[in-house]
Amino acid sequence: MKSKISQFAVAVVLAAAASGAAYAHEDNSEARTSHWLSHLWDKSDGPSANAQARYGYPATEIADREVTLAGGSQYLNVTRMETVRINVAGKSVVWTFDTLGTQPFPLSKVIPGADGVTVYVKESPYYQGG
Repeated sequence: MKSKISQFAVAVVLAAAASGAAYAHEDNSEARTSHWLSHLWDKSDGPSANAQARYGYPATEIADREVTLAGGSQYLNVTRMETVRINVAGKSVVWTFDTLGTQPFPLSKVIPGADGVTVYVKESPYYQGG
């Protein structure tokens, strides 16, 4: 009985070693972690432009709300991941505020010519720890 278990264990170890070697390659020029990460970023299906956008991106869906900023407006309050139709200076943009963090930023980063307006981003309740 012990010999059958031993034979089975050896077979499993050899199979695992063989399958692991099939996927391995030698490259000792980089640390293991950074080398592995480089393979992740080399994939063609890496992060999309929207995922990398610092202030969000133009939306294709219907806005959650609409905001019209009159001349002299100084701020716009939004919630992270909120989609807003913004009317300012004769321009209208539907924008999803999928921001990297909640730092305030100038609205002119989203709508050229919307100078003097600061966007304040509040964290979405869906992403707050609890």
